[in-house]
Amino acid sequence: MSDSSTDEYDVIVIGGGPVGENAAQYAIAGSDRTAAIVEHELVGGECSYWACMPSKALLLPASVLNQARAMPGVREIVGDARLDVDAVFARRESFTHGLDDSSQVSWAEGANIHVVRGHGRVSGEREVTVGDRVLRARHAVVLATGTTATVPPIPGLREALPWTSRDSTNLHEVPERIIVIGGGVVACESATWLLALGAEVTMIVRGTSLLAGSEPFAGAAVADALTAAGARILFESQVATVSRPDAQDTGYGHLHGGPASVTIGDDTLEVDEILVAAGRRPATKDLGLDAVGLPTGDPIAVDDHLTAKDEWLYAVGDVNGRALLTHMGKYQGRVCGDVIAARAEGRSIDGSRFRASADHGQVPQVVFTTPEVASVGLTEKKARAAGLPVRVVEMDIAVAGSSLRQDDFAGHASMVIDTSSDVIVGFTLVGQGVAELLHAATIAVVGRVPLETLWHAVPSYPTMSEVWLRLLEAARSGS
Repeated sequence: MSDSSTDEYDVIVIGGGPVGENAAQYAIAGSDRTAAIVEHELVGGECSYWACMPSKALLLPASVLNQARAMPGVREIVGDARLDVDAVFARRESFTHGLDDSSQVSWAEGANIHVVRGHGRVSGEREVTVGDRVLRARHAVVLATGTTATVPPIPGLREALPWTSRDSTNLHEVPERIIVIGGGVVACESATWLLALGAEVTMIVRGTSLLAGSEPFAGAAVADALTAAGARILFESQVATVSRPDAQDTGYGHLHGGPASVTIGDDTLEVDEILVAAGRRPATKDLGLDAVGLPTGDPIAVDDHLTAKDEWLYAVGDVNGRALLTHMGKYQGRVCGDVIAARAEGRSIDGSRFRASADHGQVPQVVFTTPEVASVGLTEKKARAAGLPVRVVEMDIAVAGSSLRQDDFAGHASMVIDTSSDVIVGFTLVGQGVAELLHAATIAVVGRVPLETLWHAVPSYPTMSEVWLRLLEAARSGS
């Protein structure tokens, strides 16, 4: 450090989530360069404390219990057992460390990444202001601030202090009755664990299906499963008004006051909590973009080098709006870090290593509902909209591996084939355990592996991977 008011680093990252951590780590790896991460909340970010990790910790126990109930020799022992809510919460806490980021800070400092606490904003070229401190970057400033939950402008909703995803993943009280506004990933995953923990769940969905960006059969399978688990799903519905006279800010995951009255069309429901899962917006508020001539409020536009302005300002992860998924943000962070390192050392940034290409039609995603939804690349609808000549091969997943995994296993698989090149451009699977099949599909899509070559990638017996063989057989036969 130079003095108490001005500090200089090679790289300054605003946002201490996994995306920012990756960008900083790769930018200084194997060098004597220095980096600082500016974070106003917790180092480790949304994923570690309020999203990916706690949500999956809440989802897995229900999945295991469902599988046990379908397994002879086990279901007789399990019987009508329900989840031990306190034990589920305790396991979740073991991953979020009670919202204590000290281990993440230790990792950063060990990687020669200095942590600066406070709200950072760009105040000039290669300059970041944090309170009364001015940080200067010799090479780059990286914006990795992510997104924040959107609360729709429904009369009375904001005043009712509804839950957002942060409350849902950090719940400490299970509402007896809860309304979930939304039908996307957060809404569906939250509904899954809330039902498993004993809540009465009503979902309010503006559209006609869940997971609207997925293949139609995926949303239908999840809707059927949620309904079978006890959820009430109201499609083509909207909340008109909300009233909660004694709303109270009681902290993440606690009931925010007494019951709320929610009007939906001609009906009024009384619930104990409301979860808003209706989208997210880029976290660019008071980020100082206007100081360097960039617009505020919208995702930050970047090129494939993740450059937002000239060769010093970068934006990675959700804040650039390209692919709102942690793994894609971390991928962008790695590419960005490599670009910064190469530019700092005067090396060329030609070549695929220095370009983020996977978020152009090659994005993998898993929805950890019961059943799981795993997909990569384009849906049939998106492929046709892109003008590709496609055919779709799909079938139920009914192979030896799936029947061994679970007696009542039900799943479906679909691959979208570009007939002009005979390669797969999209792949979707639904069923328990299909998340672990996704990376093979991702490699096929990203590598543009011809179907004829895939024919020689022999799946092991008896595994669910044999669905690949059945799909390729169907593709060969033209069915």
